[in-house]
Amino acid sequence: MSQKPSDDQPSASEIPDDVWEQFTRDSERDIHTSAPKEPSARARMVTERLRQQEARGESPTGWRTGPAVMNGRAARRRKLWAVLGVPVAVAVAVVALKPSLLPGDPFGTDETRAEASPLPVETAAPTAAPGASDPEIPTLDEPFAGSPALRWADGEAGIVLPEAKAVGSVPKDRVEQALNLTKKLLVGANLDPKTVRGARPEAALLVLDPKQPKLLDELDTALRSPSGTHDPVTLFSRFHPDEVRPVGDVIKTRGHMTFKKGSHGGVAVRADYTFVYPVVRADGPTEVTRTIVRRVLEVELADPARYEVTPGRLLLMEYDQEIGNSSCDVHDGYLHPEFSSSEPTGTAPSGPTTDPYDRSKDIDRDVDECGSVSRT
Repeated sequence: MSQKPSDDQPSASEIPDDVWEQFTRDSERDIHTSAPKEPSARARMVTERLRQQEARGESPTGWRTGPAVMNGRAARRRKLWAVLGVPVAVAVAVVALKPSLLPGDPFGTDETRAEASPLPVETAAPTAAPGASDPEIPTLDEPFAGSPALRWADGEAGIVLPEAKAVGSVPKDRVEQALNLTKKLLVGANLDPKTVRGARPEAALLVLDPKQPKLLDELDTALRSPSGTHDPVTLFSRFHPDEVRPVGDVIKTRGHMTFKKGSHGGVAVRADYTFVYPVVRADGPTEVTRTIVRRVLEVELADPARYEVTPGRLLLMEYDQEIGNSSCDVHDGYLHPEFSSSEPTGTAPSGPTTDPYDRSKDIDRDVDECGSVSRT
């Protein structure tokens, strides 16, 4: 028999008569169809004959055995899914939120982790600029988000020395000494926490030869009274502690060194490295920005037996820099990062726009104008 709708369903008076009559007929037909039926006489005869054959051991091949196994598997599968249904649903939801939990990464989610994996050591100048990164905004927890430097090494780990070999009459140990001194200079000038926070870069200065004419005097002048002519940021990475502070302890580093026979009886080393500094304002706001500094140094460990030099000190033959995201024409001895939420300080950029992460090109020494950067 059919039943009328319950209280939470539409009442019969709200349903058209023809719809209600169709519903009643369909319900009665379904009940009739699903009701148990008495087997026909022929069906009873066939069943009895098969029962007798089975009793005599004459059951046809596959009778009851094949279908019974198949039906058993199907029944077990249904029961298994019935038991696992809720846990599987929960698992599917969890995997949807975090696919990396699946072993083997069947959905290719390891791409993000692959992109963030460390790059191989740079042994020569790259052939092109790094590819575009995800447009992520850097934060206090992820200060290198959205930057190619995310895959660079941290600090000193990014300064990997080439294998030392004898150069002409210069033995291997002298070459190794020159490489280590060059690394010490780079670390003291660009990675030492005291230097970065604006202090005098003593560790770097101690690597340089005090007998080199005018060099240390010029650097002292730049540190004491910075100007457009003598600005210490041309060699040292320094931020004013009252203006900005570093985010965390990590400075990303990438570059390489080469060496050859020098012009002063020793070994000449060329170092080309880029350093990325994440900073925030010192007055409290947590907006993170980055300043990118590329430095190219040419130094030499001269032969003290032939030249008036200090043993174990470097001659600074030449140095150049390319600074990205620092106010133009501000020569007070510090780098001044620009924040997107603030009005730019200093002179408006008038030079070309460059990619500060592009290490495939030499620094353009013919451009004196302060330009802008395509990314930080």
